[in-house]
Amino acid sequence: MLDARVRGLLAANLPRFRIGGVPFGVGAPLLHGLDAEPEIELVRAVPTELIPALRAGSIDAALVSSIEGFRRPGYAAVDGVGICCNGPVESVRAFRRRGQPIRSVGLTHESESSVALLKALLRGPLGAGPNCTFERVRSTRTPDQLPHDLVLLIGDDGLHADPGEREPIDLGAAWLAWTGLPFVFALWLIRPGVDAAALATILRRAREAARALPRTSEEGGVHYDLGAAEREGLARFAEEAHALGLTEPGCSPRFVETMPRGRASDRTSD
Repeated sequence: MLDARVRGLLAANLPRFRIGGVPFGVGAPLLHGLDAEPEIELVRAVPTELIPALRAGSIDAALVSSIEGFRRPGYAAVDGVGICCNGPVESVRAFRRRGQPIRSVGLTHESESSVALLKALLRGPLGAGPNCTFERVRSTRTPDQLPHDLVLLIGDDGLHADPGEREPIDLGAAWLAWTGLPFVFALWLIRPGVDAAALATILRRAREAARALPRTSEEGGVHYDLGAAEREGLARFAEEAHALGLTEPGCSPRFVETMPRGRASDRTSD
């Protein structure tokens, strides 16, 4: 048996938080320097693994699709930081057969927020019929070879796809034209029971450090600052997703804002 003093010394050297992120693509800049933070254990995982791990409590926070914040109660979100766009995002595009009604849609697996955004646009300005069907498909850079009327592609494939005879639709641009608001694809979500203010301070510090990094072509039209307009766009997205039955009633993340001198205040999202 270890005495209390030894247990205390061992515990003092353990990371305080386990956080998850995807170390490539548009999310990589928000992870900058976190693997060197003594209080952080950085868990690198693909997007489909992060949300189950966050829900199970095996990680304390993760950079995940923003819609997750409206699907489970109790989340905190780091204010001021997100994966956002205000107009063309470039790496999230749908490819539509020209002159055809939208009756079938092929969806890739990368981002639940992008899928929900597309469904909102189909219900709104894209005007898909009520019997439109959705099917998960493998990502591709040649959407014209798929049989669906509309194909959603995300990330490098969305950015570099050959439209062929199809009309490319940038979902960020379509959202701005429809609502006049930015769109928020991802947030830092923190599970219940975690010191959200302390963790938010570390995550925002990483964001500030990343400002010195050169931008890459893969980032496209993404930006990482979650301000008042982005919060308004997020609230509108939550309304549209709820109308489609994609979120749970009454669920909304509690935004944590780090303050000067190490102080922090919490506030509930609108």
